[in-house]
Amino acid sequence: MTEKPLTVKIPIVMTIAGSDSGGGAGIAADLKTFAALGVHGTCAITSITAQNTTGVLEAFDLTPAAVASQIEAVCADMDVKWAKTGMLASSEIVREVAKDVRKHGLSLVIDPVMAAEAGGDLLRKEAISVLIEELLPFCKVITPNASEAGVLAGIEVKTPKDAKIAARKIAGLGVETVIVTGGHLDATDLLYEAVSDTFTRIPGTFVKGGTHGSGCTYSAAMTAFLACGKSMEVAARESKKFVVEAILKSLPAGRGVNPVNPLGATLEKKERYLVLRNLKDAVLLIEESPDFSKLIPEVGCNIGMAIPGAKSYEEVAAVEGRIVKYRIRAVPVGCVEFGASKHVSSIILSALRQNPEIRAAINVKYSEKVLAACREMKLGISSFDRAEEPENASTMDWGTAEAIKKYGSVPKVIYDRGGTGKEPMIRLLGTNAIEVAKLAVELAEKLQ
Repeated sequence: MTEKPLTVKIPIVMTIAGSDSGGGAGIAADLKTFAALGVHGTCAITSITAQNTTGVLEAFDLTPAAVASQIEAVCADMDVKWAKTGMLASSEIVREVAKDVRKHGLSLVIDPVMAAEAGGDLLRKEAISVLIEELLPFCKVITPNASEAGVLAGIEVKTPKDAKIAARKIAGLGVETVIVTGGHLDATDLLYEAVSDTFTRIPGTFVKGGTHGSGCTYSAAMTAFLACGKSMEVAARESKKFVVEAILKSLPAGRGVNPVNPLGATLEKKERYLVLRNLKDAVLLIEESPDFSKLIPEVGCNIGMAIPGAKSYEEVAAVEGRIVKYRIRAVPVGCVEFGASKHVSSIILSALRQNPEIRAAINVKYSEKVLAACREMKLGISSFDRAEEPENASTMDWGTAEAIKKYGSVPKVIYDRGGTGKEPMIRLLGTNAIEVAKLAVELAEKLQ
């Protein structure tokens, strides 16, 4: 009997919101967040905004019928359980969305978007009362910032105590769970669950980075986590972590408030995997070489590779216990791991600051014969003198930078002749670990 292939059902979620032509907030942020968190994102666009990092220049609302048609198309075909709302510009759109949420039995997360992070109103004042009266009673979760919470509750929210009062008032409008996000307060989110009348503080700290789209990203993350079956508190904590990562991974995109990067952490994980795979293949090349052991110095050698844009040694992978000579072969002592070698990391990070494409290095034995082979291979060569090292400087960081400065760019070879208690050494640099491993193996073959 032929077994049916096992299929994993992916949660399907929906965002009902405006578009951001700058790609930072609204539908764009929501769909990126859904993708990063492993749920299938669908959308119903409510308004088209001419928007960039400096603000909203113009907005063009779709008709309520157009919004309803999008929701109907998705819900008639797919099993949508959870949805979120973002920009609902007009009273008419709010009413239509409230009707559609009831019709399709959607569990709803409301991000009560009133203004864009970069500037510009997104919810007309007359629509606020309709939002309160017709949509909030059908809402599972609402995620206002301090300003939005103040508008909905009819009070000023300037302190955590104000946020508590506002949360209770908003819950009294029919909302099951209120999360007052802390970005405009003390970075601590306040979770209020009306059924149990309990408050939970979700602490945080302010981090540097772009925040355009942070509210959209947070509410989209809540929607995704809840659709995956997480409890309310767990979803709130995980969403906060996610939006903090998205802020930290933000990249410059325009002249105003930079957008968050919901896919940043996911892409970094991909890069870390690719680095580990490249490095393992490089170590295998070295192990299989019958000649490489000639290049292993007394202290052993190591090979490392950084992820793109690495800033610390923890973003550089290397062999945990170095590569040593055993009889006539090169043998790695330990596994390939990130943060395994501050020594080789310093070389790579110093080179990477000068040329972001140079992300790998290996140290090998120094000799005039090896240097001559490097010249024969027409490799760019530079050096530094340990005797000139300033006090309190990191030798590899300073030495690599000094050699690069002397050469005018990042050379393939950087060497030093050692010092008191320090073995002379040659370092080979390249774009990836396989490249420098092949270079080292070719160099070893020339020493026969």
